[in-house]
Amino acid sequence: MNILILGAGLMQRPAILSAKKMGYTVHVVDADSDAVAIPCADIFKKIDLKDKDSILKYADFLKKSEGGLAAVFTAGTDFSSSVSYVCEKLGLNSHSFEAAVNASVKTQMRECFEKQGIPSPKFLKASKGDVNELFVEKVCGKLSFPIVVKPVDNMGARGCRMVRSKKEFLPALKIATECSRTGFAIVEEFMDGAEFSIDALVYKGTFTVTGFAIRHIKYEPYFIEVGHTMPAGEKDITQKMHDELISVFALGAKSLGLSCGAAKADIKYTKNGPMIGEIAGRLSGGYMSGWTYPYASDLNLTEQALQIACNKEPVDLVSLRKHVEYVPPESCKSHSKPYELYEVPCKRTSAERAWLSIPGTVKYIENITEYTDKAIFDILPRSVVKIGSDVDFPRNNVEKCGNIIAVSNQRDVATSAAEDAVSNIFITLEPNNKKTDDYLKYSEAEYEAAFPPSAFGKLSAEEIDQLSGTIPANSKVSDEIPEVLKKSKYKNLCDWNYNTIEKTTLKFDILRAKHPKLDAKKFWTALMRGGIQAAVYICDSETK
Repeated sequence: MNILILGAGLMQRPAILSAKKMGYTVHVVDADSDAVAIPCADIFKKIDLKDKDSILKYADFLKKSEGGLAAVFTAGTDFSSSVSYVCEKLGLNSHSFEAAVNASVKTQMRECFEKQGIPSPKFLKASKGDVNELFVEKVCGKLSFPIVVKPVDNMGARGCRMVRSKKEFLPALKIATECSRTGFAIVEEFMDGAEFSIDALVYKGTFTVTGFAIRHIKYEPYFIEVGHTMPAGEKDITQKMHDELISVFALGAKSLGLSCGAAKADIKYTKNGPMIGEIAGRLSGGYMSGWTYPYASDLNLTEQALQIACNKEPVDLVSLRKHVEYVPPESCKSHSKPYELYEVPCKRTSAERAWLSIPGTVKYIENITEYTDKAIFDILPRSVVKIGSDVDFPRNNVEKCGNIIAVSNQRDVATSAAEDAVSNIFITLEPNNKKTDDYLKYSEAEYEAAFPPSAFGKLSAEEIDQLSGTIPANSKVSDEIPEVLKKSKYKNLCDWNYNTIEKTTLKFDILRAKHPKLDAKKFWTALMRGGIQAAVYICDSETK
């Protein structure tokens, strides 16, 4: 029996492996004939995932071939609607095509929410033709800054950003429409509050939560997920908030028409209660459905989703799930319960953390110290980050350099292990590079004020004046930390890779025990701007 999986990237590898474990012959389609998970599959065919009619033709061929076709499936892609299109034509299990489109095109999604009274941001639709001052005035008449601009049909936060003023609006709208496959963007009010990512499986009138994580979002005007922690902890959420968020997620899924398969929500808890950012008709990417949740729960979520797609009972899901109370917030009190609500709870904590880079070109990548912590389950560098490749501070979630996943029965052990591992991965940048130099000079686009960020903050002119002199050649810079950087306002700051100023200097001493005489002002201002990468970059650029 055959299964067809859309996508052959890393995010689809759990689906490919789970389908093979279940005994199926696994066919994968992807536009990229070098996709990393192709070797895991039985058969690969090069088809663009946007080309749903070619996918249908291939799926129909498989259905009529010996063994037939049990299911069409995807996870962590933008193309759940392509799955539903094919399944609806061939009579296979999935959400309806209409529901999948509702869950893929953000403007249609918002219209469904608005019609059914589901809490989500106010919004306007925009096209490439709306990139003009007239549309700016229209937006300003309906929404207040800050607002959010994003493509209607993309994932990974590509083309998505906060807009804080009129000056930032048109450049942001132009990028968002260019990042859209259809040329449309959505402009919506900004939701302020803690953000959660929740996975669920919809099956025969039931809605079972299969992963409830708090997302760690930073670096406005962009929304960079520097990690997530699974499950959301007691410091993040109360039981009432938990039940309200699940109830609103379920109401939102029902309003889109999701009835058979996966659902994934990005949802915030604001001062007015839960508000939905978006719901997708697929399993989540970002390592949640295929890595952190299975590690935390012992449930192979992907396998259970595949069982549903194959029209089989997801036995493990049904046996492990616990009832969840339907607790609609005040904004949804009149709504009846959309499904029977359940959750398969986590037994331990998974912590995923990303490592980031300042702008430049990769010279080499290394671990500062050998890392043997048993809590570390995965070190997952992005395949495009390699020697000679360009890196930048991320503006979306596909531009990060890699990810660490740690797992433990103790929450603080998992989080500290993941963050410690991130702090010990180091990307050396090629010296004397214009992109890195521009970053160290605080160069920024007019529409990106205060971005990219600084590792520890920008020193005042008076503070910089206290950094005179030189750092002797081959000295330990950890012994040379200026008094101004030992003050309380700087001492406990951490950069994006979880290093303090003191830890940064100790790691510099490991990486560059031998170094030339360094200009103190240049060295310390660079370190404040770009952390350990900038400190090593300045040293290497001075080395003859």
